[in-house]
Amino acid sequence: MRFNLKDGLKKLMTAPKANKPKSTDNKPDAASNISKDKSNKTSYIKDISVDKRKPHAIEKNKPVSKSPITDKKVDSNYASKNAKRVKLIRPNVQQQITAKRIREERITIKEDETVRLSKALAMSGAGSRRHCDALISEKKVLVNGQVATLGQQISPHDRLEVLGRPVKIKWQDRLARIIIYHKPEGEIVSRSDPEGRVCVFDKIPLLKNKRFVPIGRLDFNTSGLLIFTNSGELANHFTHPRYEVEREYSVRIYGLELTVEQIKELKSGIRLEDGVAKLDEIMKIQDQDDSSKNHWYKIILKEGRNREVRRMFEHYDLVVSRLIRTRFGPIALPPRLKRGQFYELNEIEVAQITQKFGLNLAGSE
Repeated sequence: MRFNLKDGLKKLMTAPKANKPKSTDNKPDAASNISKDKSNKTSYIKDISVDKRKPHAIEKNKPVSKSPITDKKVDSNYASKNAKRVKLIRPNVQQQITAKRIREERITIKEDETVRLSKALAMSGAGSRRHCDALISEKKVLVNGQVATLGQQISPHDRLEVLGRPVKIKWQDRLARIIIYHKPEGEIVSRSDPEGRVCVFDKIPLLKNKRFVPIGRLDFNTSGLLIFTNSGELANHFTHPRYEVEREYSVRIYGLELTVEQIKELKSGIRLEDGVAKLDEIMKIQDQDDSSKNHWYKIILKEGRNREVRRMFEHYDLVVSRLIRTRFGPIALPPRLKRGQFYELNEIEVAQITQKFGLNLAGSE
């Protein structure tokens, strides 16, 4: 039975307001207080970036050292230790009750329910849907001992093998989890690296041996918002081009600034080696020193090809000296989340995110 979020919201409006935790023998639906809690001013689930400071003021006055790999400055405080987990929100009593009900909600899985193979593999942490489709195309996936095919449907009783190893399909029946990380420069978004570079999965022990997958990626020299989830369907809604989810970046270029004509071309589209790329919005950040050779821009685009932003500026022989992702869809980089820190969204925030994408609490359709 699919969890009906709207019905839960209606029931809450007639429920008495609680001042302290009470017995929940006749409790309403799990996410019934979500709309009420949207007024919480400390929430970081927004449609625009909440950080109104100038990008170059976000990370100043920090001890730095030279990276042995990139020869760029990196914060020595996080270079040799795990990322720090922080709490950004202190929920009130009513929010704690709502969060508990959402956490205890379960999505019923029907015995005869079928799901696309790549989706099932993504739900089980085998990788993104595209990666799973690639494994299927390369005939590296078996279903009940037979080579799988693209688009194949499977049920809870089917046996799966990936790269010769059995995989237990973990059907998502409870609340999805979302972790946001302020990635610094000098880390690679991977579980391991043959070159010995620092991996984000090593920095966040919570991600190890879990079914978390990164929602999109940031290259080695890019910092900012990085999102992880254990819901493959939710990750797909964030990253697939057909959903056109916005990515917002702060870009610093060195030397000459963009001309009016170049800005028009970037918004209308320029041709790169892998196709046409364009920006939905580009705005120069004001209040900068006129004598400075650094120029900051805020840009928004709706796709995330490899090094796309850098290549768009390189098209005009402009060097991107700093690139920070400040927002991905409805999730913005919180101002209080410093480099090398991570935060796990609470139950109400996760429910708000899944609701925005039209998914149930488990992050499924």
